[in-house]
Amino acid sequence: MIPHEIAMTPLSEDFDENYDRFIVEATESGVVWGLEGDDGFAVCPSVKHEDTDVMPFWSSRELAEAVCVDEWEVYSPVAIDLEEFLDDWLPGLHQDVILVGINWNDDLEGAEEEPLDLLEDIDDELS
Repeated sequence: MIPHEIAMTPLSEDFDENYDRFIVEATESGVVWGLEGDDGFAVCPSVKHEDTDVMPFWSSRELAEAVCVDEWEVYSPVAIDLEEFLDDWLPGLHQDVILVGINWNDDLEGAEEEPLDLLEDIDDELS
C-alpha cells in the first residue's frame, strides 16, 4: 500500500513526471484507479488526437477523487488490480483505439498515451 503522505502529494505541473509517478505508485500498490458511473467508465475526447477518446486512470484513490466534481461528479473512483489492468484493460483499450490518460490533474489535463506503450513501461518497471 502507498504511504498516506505520498498518496496525498499533489501532482506536478510536468505531465511526464506525473506519468512516471503513476508507473512507480501503481507497481508499488498493485492497483490503478479509474472512474465509473452509471453509464460505465469515464471517457472523454482527446485534446491531442481528433476523433479519439481517452480513458483516464490514476495511481491513487485521492487523485482520482479530486476530479469528481462538476460534470464529473457522476463518477466514483474504482480500484482495478494491476495484473488485470495489464492483461485485460490495456490490450482491450488498444484494440478499441482508446488512449489512456495518466494521473490527470484537477483540470483534467495530463499525459495521453497509447495503451501498449503504458503496458511496456509498467512491464519495464516490474522487471
